[in-house]
Order: sequence, then structure tokens, then C-alpha cells
Amino acid sequence: MQDLLFLMASLRDPEKGCPWDVAQDFHSIAPYTLEEAYEVADAIQREDMTDLRDELGDLLFQVVFHAQMAMEQGAFDFDDVARGIHDKMVRRHPHVFGEQTGGQGSAPSWEALKAEERRQRDDSDPSTLAHVPTTLPGLTRAAKLTRRAARVGFDWPSADGVIAKVREELAELEEARQADTIREQEEEFGDLLFACANLGRHLGIDPERALRVANAKFERRFRDMEQAMRSAGVDFSGADMADKQVAWEQAKRRERGDDE
Repeated sequence: MQDLLFLMASLRDPEKGCPWDVAQDFHSIAPYTLEEAYEVADAIQREDMTDLRDELGDLLFQVVFHAQMAMEQGAFDFDDVARGIHDKMVRRHPHVFGEQTGGQGSAPSWEALKAEERRQRDDSDPSTLAHVPTTLPGLTRAAKLTRRAARVGFDWPSADGVIAKVREELAELEEARQADTIREQEEEFGDLLFACANLGRHLGIDPERALRVANAKFERRFRDMEQAMRSAGVDFSGADMADKQVAWEQAKRRERGDDE
């Protein structure tokens, strides 16, 4: 760890460091931090432990990069980051590190502990929805916002109400298509996605993960369909939609293992 910290300091050395690294700031590095986090998630999804090791290293480097820049400004350093997360985890696990440890049902609510931390924070925003990062993926942030609102009783009693809301939002989108502007259609479409994210929360499904799975399924089937048509000597782009639909259904059957 010390070697990595020294390497980062060397890269940021104004005289002897790398010009690109020296030129960066928090804003320019933030997109890379997000990208590395997604690549960690991708390696986990693929169950590739070698890639996961490498991607975790890349993500750790992002933490070190931000900590180095903060140290240069006199704000904090890597030790502060490590100490801060250590102390936070101790606070949030009093059933493990406190006086009363072990035993069934002894763990306090994780969310309650986080809420207490927010109450103790010197904060000008008292809203239940404070500090939900705007940089989260849209579906993830929608689920998090509705989860926060549910803590204070603003929620449907069951998934049935949310399903009805999804149908309502879909109907409103269909109406908007007939007469409204693209901006109004976009708003109705957003409402539909928000309701779907809320439904995922009620069902215990991570909407962002569910969409990634759906993306991967579509890509597998589409590639299979393309390959099958190429093997049959058919130009995919020139084929009519009816033939493509037949090829798509065949690809689905092959994936399920029921293709004859």
C-alpha cells in the first residue's frame, strides 16, 4: 500500500511527474472512477476472478488518486479515508464491536444507524431525500429515492399498487404520443421508468441489475440470430422483418434448449 501511495505521489510531482496525471483534478478523474466501478461490477457478473482482481486494483488506484489530490490541497489524505471508513463500520456494527455482541436479533437496523448519522451531521438540508447522489444511474437513484420516502411512510402498501401505477403511467405515455410534444412524451416516459424502478424495489429486485441482465440476454440472442442467418447465406441487413422475427424466435428456442 505504501508503494502505491508513493507511486501516486510521484505521478503527481509537479516537476518530475507525468504531465497528464499532474493536470487532472477531481472533476476530470470522476468519470474514470465511475467507469472502474462499473468494470468491477462487470467482472463480478462474468464471474472472472482474474479480471475482478485487476479491476479492484484499478478502482483502488482511483481512491488513491483522489486522496493524493485532496492531500495536496490540505483537505485529507489516504490515512484519513481509511480511518474514516473503519470508524464508520465500527459505528454501524455495535452488535459486533460494541459491549453487547452476538445473539440472534441483536443487529440494529443498518438504515436506522445511517439515519442517525445523518441527523448528527452538521447539515443544512433536513430532507429525507438529502444526499442521494445525482450521479447514480437513473434507475438506481429512483429506487433509492423511493426507499428513502418509504422510511417515512410515503409508499404503496404492496406491489399491487405499484403495478397499477405502472399501467397508469403507460396509459399516460400512450396518450402523450397522440398530441403532446416530444418533451412531454419524455416526461411521461420518465414517469413510467420511475414507476418500474419503484416496482423493482417492492419486488426486492435491483432495477439496474435487472436491466443489465436483460441487455445481456438481448445481445446473446441478437448475435445468435445474426450468426444463424449468416451461416444460411442470408444478408441480415437486407432481410425483411418477418424473416428476422422468425430467426429471433429460433434464437430464443436455442437458448432455452428446446430447438429441434
